[in-house]
Amino acid sequence: MSPVSDNRSAIAWFFTGMRGLLSLPALILMTSIVGFSAFALESGLTRAEAVFMSFAIWALPAQVILVGTMASGANIAACFLAVTLSSIRMTPMVASVIPEMRTRRTPTWALLILSHFIAITSWVFAITTLRNVPREYRAIYFAGFGVTLTTSGTLVVAIFYDIASSFPPVVAGVLFFLTPVYFNASIWASAHQPVVKLAFVMGVVLGPLLAVATPGFDVLYAGIGGGTAAYLIDRGRRRKKRIAGGGR
Repeated sequence: MSPVSDNRSAIAWFFTGMRGLLSLPALILMTSIVGFSAFALESGLTRAEAVFMSFAIWALPAQVILVGTMASGANIAACFLAVTLSSIRMTPMVASVIPEMRTRRTPTWALLILSHFIAITSWVFAITTLRNVPREYRAIYFAGFGVTLTTSGTLVVAIFYDIASSFPPVVAGVLFFLTPVYFNASIWASAHQPVVKLAFVMGVVLGPLLAVATPGFDVLYAGIGGGTAAYLIDRGRRRKKRIAGGGR
């Protein structure tokens, strides 16, 4: 249905966003959060700590990094730095989604609140569905999905905290591993520009190599190095294409 001809109310669009919880990406994330519950329990976190961490941080990789650094005995400054570096990847996601929801009447404070709910799952959901929503209802639509997804994920942690302890380690590991598998597939499927796919390939290739050469900094180096190399390669490709086009 064309977003121009849609006459649903704001509350109807909120509930439409809520129904996104039944989508495959959201369901995969929920199963991954079950795996995180087991990880939090095994790492010595209390239920209250795991629940607070899930709602306050929300991005699952950042939660795992925080729990891992805490379990390793790192001090609070190191934990803060690790989570901060992990969360920097959210900046381009926020920068690409927020303008799609902004209107002249959208208050800044509402957009700041909604930015908390932007992680890979909600970002993929937004970039694939917002175009079908009238601009004036996009913020409320995304709020329906983001708030519901975050609240549901937090409840999953609270409910499965004890239950996950009865899972065999391999089951908890498989549940948790579903998230990076889905993340990789989603990023590749949602990449509309060649440079994005090139950067993805560069990261996949450099990641394992740097994990051996520079353990502890491999993700950072692979991200910055692979992204920069992909940008330079794509820039050179486009320059040659322009020169070739101008010579015809």
